Amino acid sequence: MTSAAPGRPKPASAPSGGSEDTQVPSVGARAAVHPGEVLLGAQAGAVTLPVCDHYSGVEARMKKSLALQAEMAEEFGACVFDVTLDCEDGAPVGGEAEHAALVTELALAAKPGMRVGVRVHPVDHPAFAGDVITIAGRAGQRLSHLMVPKVESVADVLQAVAALEAADADTLPLHVLIESPLAVHNAFEIAAHPRVQSLSFGLMDFVSAHAGAIPADGMGAAGQFTHPLVVRAKLAIASAAHAYGKVPSHCVVTEFNDTDAMRVAARKATTEFGYTRMWSIHPNQIRPILEAFAPDEAQIQVATQIIAKAAAADWAPTQIDGTLHDRASYRHFWQVLTRAHATGRALPSEAKAWFAFAAS
Repeated sequence: MTSAAPGRPKPASAPSGGSEDTQVPSVGARAAVHPGEVLLGAQAGAVTLPVCDHYSGVEARMKKSLALQAEMAEEFGACVFDVTLDCEDGAPVGGEAEHAALVTELALAAKPGMRVGVRVHPVDHPAFAGDVITIAGRAGQRLSHLMVPKVESVADVLQAVAALEAADADTLPLHVLIESPLAVHNAFEIAAHPRVQSLSFGLMDFVSAHAGAIPADGMGAAGQFTHPLVVRAKLAIASAAHAYGKVPSHCVVTEFNDTDAMRVAARKATTEFGYTRMWSIHPNQIRPILEAFAPDEAQIQVATQIIAKAAAADWAPTQIDGTLHDRASYRHFWQVLTRAHATGRALPSEAKAWFAFAAS
């Protein structure tokens, strides 16, 4: 999946495999009008990103992450997860400049078409300016995003934007980490900034910021979905992101060897809390996230049927099996197909053609 202009990344190219994958279906007089152009933009959902954002900061693990990303892109026919190279927790104290140079070289060396971002230090950290100059200044055109941690208010966003502009990276999308009660309070204002593409919830720092008022199990795979303050923060961040058409990215699950816990948490994040993206901190977590966030085959078939009939009717209201559909429901079912494509699910030929057309 490669980014287009900030705010609306271009969909990934669909796997090639014959004429049915490259021709737009002949349905309706306006078949050449792509569903995304008709249905998106009026309300939320303007940004589409891979559902998994994988973090690594140690050199060997960063290299393995990039190699795995390329391998899975071959397997699925699309770049199904982002790799975010980490400076904040990955850089040794005193070695921040050297680490920034390392992640820059790794980003530049990544396979073409792969989505690679970098998490820099917070805007009030002494290494922040150097991070941006080195990384965004040299590799800004190669990066999919720059993640800024510990954003407390829109003032921090403005500082990050100014730093990017000074580094001649004024089109690089910003992803921000919401990690404190104050940041949650300001989440809507932060999400409103046009350079912000995604909001992530920083669970561990959020719990720690409460001075012991939230017990340690509030950071666990189960407790993070039951403690009222954590639940409230998650819902606020998801709501803020959706209000401005941005992508809400769910927090980590630290029990990375517990595949069942990871799968349950990912499913809750997407079906109950409104998140469309989730962090991975170990390769074992990538596939459970993809599985949990992907529509099943029945959903894909229904969505394809509805969008095909909508296109044949030139996007006028239609009825299917006694249920009325119009552009509001069409938008939902198009987003189902977009999610299926982003997670590498097999698509019917009609849906393949829509994504091939969007990428051409």
